[in-house]
Amino acid sequence: MEFCDECGSMMKANDGFWVCGSCGHETPRGDASEYVITEDQEASEIIESGGGSNGLPTTEVQCPNCDNDQAYWYLQQIRSADESETRFFVCTECEHKWREDDH
Repeated sequence: MEFCDECGSMMKANDGFWVCGSCGHETPRGDASEYVITEDQEASEIIESGGGSNGLPTTEVQCPNCDNDQAYWYLQQIRSADESETRFFVCTECEHKWREDDH
């Protein structure tokens, strides 16, 4: 993984260069055998709401967008490991996404 010297964002491989997606700064990649390049996130990291439940459980909670009373839900650790997980909801009607933190 390479980071931009100009803005600190993660850089992506493009031909023989590392290219920053934020500021456009380019750096030569060097020896390709030293790097492992991935194109996308792993499938286990991606949760999509389109096209149904994707196997997610449902719960009774009111959607702030359409007032529907059913939503799919999942937990994800997005803060440090010593803090609680964040609950994410996806409305079963309008597919609006929102989250609930323990604060």
